[in-house]
Amino acid sequence: MPFVELPDGGRHEVPAGTTLAAVAERLAPALARRAVAVWLDDELVDLARAVEGDARVRFVTTADPEGLEVFRHSSAHLLAEAVVSLFPDAKPTIGPVVEEGFYYDFDHAPFSEEDLGRIEARMREIAAAGRPLRRRELGREEALALFAGNPYKLEMIHEMPAGETISVYDQGGAFVDLCRGPHLPDLGRIRAFKLTKLAGAYWRADVRNPMLQRVYGISFEDPKALAAHLKALEEAKRRDHRRIGKELDLFSFHEEGQGFAFWHAKGAIVFNELSAYIREECRRRGYVEVRTPMILNQELWLRSGHWDHYAEAMYFVDIDQKPHAVKPMNCPGGLLVYRSRLRSYRDLPIRQAELGMVHRNELSGVLHGLFRVRAFTQDDAHVFCTEDQLNDEVVKLIRFCIDVYRTFGFPDPEIKLSTQPTDHIGDEAIWTLATEALRAGLAAIGLPHKVAPGEGAFYGPKIDFDIRDSLGRRWQCGTVQVDFSMPERFDLTYEGADGRPHRPVMLHRAILGSLERFIGVLIEHTAGRLPLWISPVQARVIPVGPAHQDYARSVAAGMEAAGLRVEVDAREETLGKRVRAAQVEQVNYILVVGDREAEAGTVNVRTRDNVVHGPAAPAELTARLREEIAARALG
Repeated sequence: MPFVELPDGGRHEVPAGTTLAAVAERLAPALARRAVAVWLDDELVDLARAVEGDARVRFVTTADPEGLEVFRHSSAHLLAEAVVSLFPDAKPTIGPVVEEGFYYDFDHAPFSEEDLGRIEARMREIAAAGRPLRRRELGREEALALFAGNPYKLEMIHEMPAGETISVYDQGGAFVDLCRGPHLPDLGRIRAFKLTKLAGAYWRADVRNPMLQRVYGISFEDPKALAAHLKALEEAKRRDHRRIGKELDLFSFHEEGQGFAFWHAKGAIVFNELSAYIREECRRRGYVEVRTPMILNQELWLRSGHWDHYAEAMYFVDIDQKPHAVKPMNCPGGLLVYRSRLRSYRDLPIRQAELGMVHRNELSGVLHGLFRVRAFTQDDAHVFCTEDQLNDEVVKLIRFCIDVYRTFGFPDPEIKLSTQPTDHIGDEAIWTLATEALRAGLAAIGLPHKVAPGEGAFYGPKIDFDIRDSLGRRWQCGTVQVDFSMPERFDLTYEGADGRPHRPVMLHRAILGSLERFIGVLIEHTAGRLPLWISPVQARVIPVGPAHQDYARSVAAGMEAAGLRVEVDAREETLGKRVRAAQVEQVNYILVVGDREAEAGTVNVRTRDNVVHGPAAPAELTARLREEIAARALG
């Protein structure tokens, strides 16, 4: 009889053919009730899989990331059955798990909010029946016959390599779907779920393909977890940067330029303060700033590899009957700046920063406020160094990223090391060297990280930094990449101490990533309560009545002369309404002046959280605010 080995090292003999569910019942009955799938050696499989030989076994629950993914993948299948049972002409396509839950795409006329309620009710009926999910393996012809009426499934089957196992999951005979699995043993486990939204999406994200109807949902094993999640969704709606951006008059979007942000005067202040901060930090660390053109010719993009690897995301234009492209990235221009003159080993490292606007050809269906736009400004930098300097430069870049995130209240970013993808340029030796440099940099600082095999850029491995906001949501921001290939492609050299030409190493770095996206994240993280140093209106002086307006303006003028951003609200509204308006507009400091303040030469200070701090001399208050700004306090 075969032996199964559990994670604690225990080895247990079981009869051949015993299902893993039965193994769990026998060896870990408490776990058996919570298990949703199992690692059989290095393969995640259904609990119905039989043990045929010696194997390592680890049961997973929804407390494990892969277990939660199995749970939500099965939830997507539950959704698909509900839709097809209510709308028999709907053709199901794919239903993956995503960070915000799961979705399923259908070829069907647009669903309504009323339809969403009917689908969810039908899902509850199906789940209550508790029918099993059973895996079946089919031959190619059998699979093609089974899905003969669904061109999307047929396309996927035809794309499968010859000899690849084709599996389906049968939901008690009521619904069958093409899927690799694994899945829950039965649909009855899925009780806590909610359909969250509707959207349109092109089949395989290609605008030339049919528009599908996407239904999003979320599910948990514990109803309390679902309730907490739905509460968090409501809070996320309250913090939506698009709504807050409109309320605070920061930015807008218009049909005349879909996917392009229009920055208003106050929003431009936020953008410029963020840019100034990054510039200041770069100067302190020995960077020079460069600016490169928005449009460059085809030859450049072919040389860099972007034309072959990134063309679907680029915009093209002909100039003098020659093809050009609007830059989706800043790095090729930075390479030309380096190559514009002879370099010596004494010049290295050269740290070139560029706050460069780039354009990406995003589909209209994925545009989302500042989070997904077609043009954005990236806080890019490109470091050119010798191989001997590489490790030190990697460490400096990592520390730079950590310092910036702490400034904005993101102290512990999650770090991911992404390695060589299948679609890459450059040989194995340089990929190994580049990957080890990043690994050594993380080790030198002692930062924990995860490894993402195959998720590196096409030209080199990278470290990605994810920050978590006040709602616990993760946002990918910064990246540090080591690149041996671009210097080779662009024939970059420096004169070494031996008088001979040598090839530099190139590091790509972005910290905030897209400034537009980071501002969106910051707005939602703070619910619009921006720190004083970056706030567009740092103080507002409110005269109680017309007799106090001159004094209010003199106070504002003095503070403005000291470099503060101050407004006066002398509108013919009640004092209460004007104070409330300042709080709604997230003005950091609200300064009320009346007879008493004018006579004493003071202001009555309150903050946007409606805390009254009492009288203060304008000069004293100005000094305090300047200290708060200089410290970049979170406030």
